[in-house]
Amino acid sequence: MTAKFPYKGRILMIGYGSVGRCTMPLLERHFDMPMSRITVVDAVDNSADAARFIAQGLNYVVNPLFDHNLAKTLAKYVGKGDLILNLSVEVSSLALIEWCAKNGVLYLDTCIEPWAGYYDNAKIPEEERTNYFLRHSALELGKKFRKGSASALLTHGANPGLISHFIKQAVLDIAKFRGLDAKKPTTREGWAKLMQSCGVKVIHVAEHDLQVSAVPKRPNEFVNTWSIPGFVGEGCQPAELGWGTHEKKLPENAVEHKVGCKAGIFLRQPGCITEMRSWTPHGGPMIAYLITHGESISTADYFTVTEKGKPVYRPTVHYAYHPCNDAVLSVREFQMKNFKMQDDVRLLGEEIEDGIDELGCLLMGDFGAYWYGSQLSIHEARRVMGPEFNATSPQIASPVLAGAMWLIQNPDRGLVEPEDIDHDYIMEICRPYLGPVVGCWSDWTPLKDRDVLFPEPNLDRKDPWQFENFRVRR
Repeated sequence: MTAKFPYKGRILMIGYGSVGRCTMPLLERHFDMPMSRITVVDAVDNSADAARFIAQGLNYVVNPLFDHNLAKTLAKYVGKGDLILNLSVEVSSLALIEWCAKNGVLYLDTCIEPWAGYYDNAKIPEEERTNYFLRHSALELGKKFRKGSASALLTHGANPGLISHFIKQAVLDIAKFRGLDAKKPTTREGWAKLMQSCGVKVIHVAEHDLQVSAVPKRPNEFVNTWSIPGFVGEGCQPAELGWGTHEKKLPENAVEHKVGCKAGIFLRQPGCITEMRSWTPHGGPMIAYLITHGESISTADYFTVTEKGKPVYRPTVHYAYHPCNDAVLSVREFQMKNFKMQDDVRLLGEEIEDGIDELGCLLMGDFGAYWYGSQLSIHEARRVMGPEFNATSPQIASPVLAGAMWLIQNPDRGLVEPEDIDHDYIMEICRPYLGPVVGCWSDWTPLKDRDVLFPEPNLDRKDPWQFENFRVRR
């Protein structure tokens, strides 16, 4: 991209954490508008991190948002035709979406967030603490909008978000490899049938964060490369996944949903203790956390093929996340404290000395395994963004930038999800910030190199792609 993107409206960014800090320089770089038309509303004072933009006219406001002050605060800074980028935690996405729809304001978030005290509230039924239920509630809310209402783009960060566009490109690559019609479908039904014809059975959002810090994690400290409150919150939610039609039986302690599309299930345990086998090209085999994410449900739903109202094809989809090693130690300590947060937190930035964040989709099935995604190194991230950033932030912030542009060019689409957008449009904008974007074939399966030290009698050796073959048993 060379020419700046023209925009006459105003932008309100809610939250200025790890994603907001990386998104702001992208807005400065790519949007043709004065900084004085951008406002940040933050729950805590991070103004020191925004000092350069404040000097250019950015309006930075410390004002935590709650149900009682939400409408009044939003109305101060945006109106019809303007844009809200919700990059916060513990601010209700549903409340924001409803306000935006009533006031003609464009909306984007990277996760469907509830108000504070939701994810870890044992008084709320387990099913309602899932991303499945939050998505279902958002889609039900979207049905109330009038035709042609202001566009609201849900869950458009790295994952959920960018990963949905990776998946579409991976499907096209597999179709070409298998000698199928690899022409890009133009409908949801077309995409689902193409994936079915490719023989895809399982999709992992396979991410291995290989960044290494010069300052090791200390006891009673939680360290991570992106939002620590966000990671802890989703880690405390039930582990959940899109549930494929090829699966022979439900997992132990699995629960099926009573409402909505019925494309997913959840396990009666938190994601931060649920471990799965997966694979990435650079990192190789890994044991990763099955952390709940919105794309696990939206992708499984989008690629469902139905006949006579019943699903006849759907892939199993879930996140398989190996955070950086210091974050793995942090999660382990968090578990040992019975999910009580450590006293200190540290977002890794300039102390990172090497490594990449390998983020992509691993599609598995009749053809074997194919990984497609970003291998962004810390060195490349600093080259394109600056020394204070890590390799994770641009992977999240660049889809926020691309989603904002799409919203402005498509202002009257109502409620939309990443799968509803042309993946080529998003990829063109994001690619300069992703490092090498590659596709890799592999002969890896969850059965490879098993039964080495002790026998594993419960494996399904006839079908490697059964969920229980991936699940780690301790």
